[in-house]
Amino acid sequence: MATSLSQDIAPLLPYLRRYARALAGTQQSGDAYVRACLQALVSDQSIIDTGDGVKIGLYRLFHVLWNASVVPPPTTDGAASIFEQTAQQRLASMAPESRQTLLLTTLEGFSVPEAARIIQKSPEEVTELIKDAVAEIDRQTTTNVLIIEDEPLISMDLTQIVESLGHTVQGVSRTADDAVKTAKANTPGLVLADIQLADGSSGIDAVKAILGEMSVPVIFITSFPERLLTGERPEPTFLITKPFNPNTVKAGISQALFFKGTDAVAA
Repeated sequence: MATSLSQDIAPLLPYLRRYARALAGTQQSGDAYVRACLQALVSDQSIIDTGDGVKIGLYRLFHVLWNASVVPPPTTDGAASIFEQTAQQRLASMAPESRQTLLLTTLEGFSVPEAARIIQKSPEEVTELIKDAVAEIDRQTTTNVLIIEDEPLISMDLTQIVESLGHTVQGVSRTADDAVKTAKANTPGLVLADIQLADGSSGIDAVKAILGEMSVPVIFITSFPERLLTGERPEPTFLITKPFNPNTVKAGISQALFFKGTDAVAA
């Protein structure tokens, strides 16, 4: 790959990896797709169209490779996890492009016209795909959600978003110790976690402790994504940057519950 293109793509890779993980459900599967995308670029740089900018071109190339793959790459031991198996069953009932457009316009922040260029559809078609994805969210089974957040206004916003989707907030924890205690008292169906908490404790440590006791999907919502987008294994599958758009959180919740599982978090 030419040096200039490599330099342009390098700062985009943490976010492409985030998107790939959100689509695939695990860091391992998501990274396999990103790796395939980069290998294709190394073999033939002409396959990327940068007429709309390098970022759109990179995501468009990833989109083509993603849709060309019938099944996700296998895990290291050759067997899919129970979460990946469940996800693949659910994929049959939700059009892949609906999920892609929702994540592109919420998690990744592309406009509808930009998403249209990435998936090579018209803006009108993209709008309809997003509506389909939102309708699918509305049909989801409700669950209990634990919010780990020390800022009252933010926790109130998250509570409103969670409840607007029909879910129940089982508790709001401002410290790691309280979060672990609350989770042990009543296993949550989903965890929304910040990194820096009120007493100086870490949301990452809280989530690690919770995942040591139970299996539950986790979404990190933080002003410090660089602490988790390290490029080292493991990384969180679902990561949203503050300040957040409510629709981004809704999409993240939808995708996390879609897979009913999570990668372990970064140290």
